[in-house]
Amino acid sequence: MQKRQNFSRKRKAILDVLLSTEIHPTAEWIYQCLKPDYPDLSLGTVYRNLSRFKEEGIIVSVGVVNGQERFDAVVEEHEHFICEECGAVMDIKYQLLPDSIDQQLARSCGLQINSHSLIFYGVCSECQKSAKVSS
Repeated sequence: MQKRQNFSRKRKAILDVLLSTEIHPTAEWIYQCLKPDYPDLSLGTVYRNLSRFKEEGIIVSVGVVNGQERFDAVVEEHEHFICEECGAVMDIKYQLLPDSIDQQLARSCGLQINSHSLIFYGVCSECQKSAKVSS
C-alpha cells in the first residue's frame, strides 16, 4: 500500500513540474528537478509516466530536439518555434492559421483531419544577441 502512495506522489510531482514550466522540458530535466525531493525516483519512472500522460491526452510531445523528446502540458493546438542553436522550444502565442484550415484541407483533399502541428525552426533572439556580441 505504501508503494502505491509513493507512485501517486511521484506521478503528481512529474505532472506538476510539467505544468509549472514553459520550457518544454525533457524527461531528463524533469528527473533532475525532482531527484532532490524524491531520491528513489528513477528516470524510467519519469519516462513511464510521461508516456502515460501522453496516452491520456494530458500532455503532448513537441518532438525530438537535440536527441531528446520535449514535452508540453498545453494540449490545445498551438504552434512552436525551435531554436537550431540552443534547442529552446517556445510557444508561438499568435494564432497564425484560421480556425477553419483543418476543415478546408479536409474538404479539398478528401481527408479526415483530427489535428495538426506547425513548428518553425530558426535562431532565437538570445542566440542572435550572442552571435552579435561575439562577432
